[in-house]
Amino acid sequence: MEFTVKQIAALLGGTIDGNESLKINQLSKLEEGQEGSISFLANLKYEPFLYTTSASAVIVDKTFQPKQAVGATLIFVDNSYSAFTKLLELANQSKHAAKVGVEQPAYLGASTTVGEGYYRGAFSYIGENCSIGNNVKIYPQTYIGNYVTIGDNTVIHPGARIFDHTVIGQNCIVQANAVIGSDGFGFAPQPDGTYRPIPQLGNVILEDNVSIGANTTIDCATLGSTIIRQGTKLDNLIQIAHNVEIGKNTVIAAQAGVAGSTKVGENCMIGGQVGLSGHISVANGTRIAAQSGIMKSIRTEGLSLLGSPAFELKDNLRSQVVYQRLPTLEKRVDELENKLNNQ
Repeated sequence: MEFTVKQIAALLGGTIDGNESLKINQLSKLEEGQEGSISFLANLKYEPFLYTTSASAVIVDKTFQPKQAVGATLIFVDNSYSAFTKLLELANQSKHAAKVGVEQPAYLGASTTVGEGYYRGAFSYIGENCSIGNNVKIYPQTYIGNYVTIGDNTVIHPGARIFDHTVIGQNCIVQANAVIGSDGFGFAPQPDGTYRPIPQLGNVILEDNVSIGANTTIDCATLGSTIIRQGTKLDNLIQIAHNVEIGKNTVIAAQAGVAGSTKVGENCMIGGQVGLSGHISVANGTRIAAQSGIMKSIRTEGLSLLGSPAFELKDNLRSQVVYQRLPTLEKRVDELENKLNNQ
């Protein structure tokens, strides 16, 4: 696909400083820009690349003022990062839109309905009594069980496993090898020391605009539903246990784990390798730093937390300063004790 700078600026609502008739046919990083590519500058630590890039055009904030001459044509917008993200989204949509039809072999179960503009890759399996919306893309080697619902414009990447009764909304993305609806980790201890499996009869619901990363697993509920609310984004290699509920527009980074029946609020930000205990709640707007452990409910909204067990970020950082000084403090205490003992 090829567009002019003028067309891109119109799409982004930006103004142009330079040649508006230049042809753009690819997106690039600023430092790797080539003729015909467009890039962006959002973080000023990359500003030096602006003056050396070979990109034909660069998207910048309206408030940005170059410190020296720029060879590329500039497109000034309200937010360069958001504007470039929009271009990435359009490029991604174009890539998926090219995939249509059915590759063989592919299996479609009885009483399953599929909308228009769909794509089903080779060796994909769709069970019985499923409802697949319009423009859904199901890539090769995907397994979809029985009674699954998938909304319009959703993309299921290769090797994903989606089990019975899962409900997936519109405009969702399930990355490669994700597992949605596997059995929750439920075992009842027995008097003889063994564990008896507890049947997991619930399902998983992904609301609209949810993104699930590669190799992430979301367990079905014991009863009821495990729910990922609208707009939530889960990174790769995350474990969401049975009966968990994640609120709207929450983001969770890789290798985090949420234990059973925990409820995470809206607009939370959870760093990599964070662990949340079961049967607790996390208030809206909570920010949890990487490798933290949440052992009890967080009831105050908007807190920033760090540590295991986690407590407020500022207090934790102050504690780390004291912790680093402990060897020196211990030495001083020993010296004072020796002085007292020798008096």
